[in-house]
Amino acid sequence: MGFHEVRFPANLSFGSVGGPERRTEIVTLSNGFEERNTPWAHSRRRYDAGVGLRSLKDIETLIAFFEARQGQLYGFRWKDWADYQTCAAPLRPSFEDQNIALGDGETRVFQLTKTYRSGGHDYVRPIRKPVAGSVRVGLLGREMTEGEQYSVDSTTGIVLFAEPPGPEERITAGFEFDVPARFDTDRIQTSVSSFRAGEAMSVPVVEVRI
Repeated sequence: MGFHEVRFPANLSFGSVGGPERRTEIVTLSNGFEERNTPWAHSRRRYDAGVGLRSLKDIETLIAFFEARQGQLYGFRWKDWADYQTCAAPLRPSFEDQNIALGDGETRVFQLTKTYRSGGHDYVRPIRKPVAGSVRVGLLGREMTEGEQYSVDSTTGIVLFAEPPGPEERITAGFEFDVPARFDTDRIQTSVSSFRAGEAMSVPVVEVRI
């Protein structure tokens, strides 16, 4: 899959609409009860970047970005302003924000994740596109030193420890992250007159699985 490690201009994604979607298959039985199932282990996010455009300069920037990605051909990073870090705004990420895993004395490689909790239930979301320089990792309640005790691949969200954490040692992390996405159209339609009149364009963007 083609992917460009470049972020959609954050000033254009600010003000966009969108969020996660799920796919649920529902069968209504003859007695009126339902059976519900899902083929998706993880949600998928959709956005509309058109409502974030505020000037003709924004349109020029959008078209340049769209052409450089060749429409739907190449993916890119997208900042979801409603969900882009492991802590609540306006706080900054801390190395204790998320429980990532427990060590086993052998494994050195761990995937960054973010856990969503509500009503006693959890959903663990793999994070594949952390923001470079934002990742902080802890072990047993102590912050580790990047470059000495661990390294992070910002293109995959993989944390590699220099030495494997011991059995049952708690690994934590905090970070900012982007959504891997692509345009969900091969056509951008613009109208200067409509834009000046306040009419919003539609620029669909969809998350991609990597």
